[in-house]
Amino acid sequence: MSKTTTRRDLLSFVTTSAALAVTGCAHAGAASVSSYGLTAAKGGSPVPASGTIPRRPFGHTGVEVSAIGVGGSHLAEVKDPGDAIRIVHEAIDAGVTFFDNAWEYHDGKSEEVLGRALQGKRDGVFLMTKVCTHGRDAKVGMQQLEESLRRLRTDHLDLWQIHECVYDDDPELHFAKGGVVEALERAKKEGKVRYLGFTGHKDPKIHLAMLAHPFPFDSAQMPLNAFDASFHSFEQRVVPEARKRGMAVIGMKSMGGHGQAVTAGVVSPEESLRYAMSVPGVTVTVSGIDSLDVLHQNIAVARGFTPMTPEQMDALRARVAPVAGDGHFELYKTTKYYDARVGREQHGYPTHDELPL
Repeated sequence: MSKTTTRRDLLSFVTTSAALAVTGCAHAGAASVSSYGLTAAKGGSPVPASGTIPRRPFGHTGVEVSAIGVGGSHLAEVKDPGDAIRIVHEAIDAGVTFFDNAWEYHDGKSEEVLGRALQGKRDGVFLMTKVCTHGRDAKVGMQQLEESLRRLRTDHLDLWQIHECVYDDDPELHFAKGGVVEALERAKKEGKVRYLGFTGHKDPKIHLAMLAHPFPFDSAQMPLNAFDASFHSFEQRVVPEARKRGMAVIGMKSMGGHGQAVTAGVVSPEESLRYAMSVPGVTVTVSGIDSLDVLHQNIAVARGFTPMTPEQMDALRARVAPVAGDGHFELYKTTKYYDARVGREQHGYPTHDELPL
């Protein structure tokens, strides 16, 4: 993350520039957005609706997980460590079982926070973290796994995924002799991980290149939101392929990254999350949560969840299409801003300070 260009700077830049483009499709009553994620609607935290959070099959595994999950990165951004732990505990009490993380999030702090929060609760959750070799070899991957297990205070992961497949040559690097895929195989053979997957946010063709290899992935993680349909669509190109293979589909960035479209008044928080959760074939939608207000808002949508109808989804896609076609509400697809520091280094790209976007 840049020391000079913060997420708040990015949010301000995108929201200001987008305001000129959203006339005619603005959504009344939009919620505010914090520098890192969505906050509750103006007026305070909503009271969660009655009902239970649905569970869905995790692909072909026979395991079920909650339809919403807690993103790991934002936990390290909560100013009060006690609040971060309360977020995890309240999520579990509400019926959330899926918890996301990555070895490189905040240099390990995110895994450490989650590990502390899961003490005494580990057996009741589906725990995922990601290996962040970014083209380096299986030895690096196994070292990272041991560090992740230590930070998370567990002897195994439910899911271990290759993080951030966002460069065109990533599939080739990951599947090369001695590459990180060999670490996945070894970790599963040793009983340190149950299931295997990969993630990415840049271009569907990279996901499809990963799937072109004859490897038994259990899951794939990708951006899924109403804007995706109009620009480099994962929903249209990758989700069907994953479903054919019986894989779990993990959705992320339901609000478009940092909620810029919500701030600009294009969509509401509720319809953004409902759309992402309604994508046919999606298993779990992971959201970054940096406050209890955000957690309560997501739980209110998830409890007693009723998917959007195909007609409602079509209508929302059509409504946002005029501002979705160029990707400016999905900057993770069009810029380097969301790409991890180590990945940029490994592929010879400038740092965040040198190239903020």
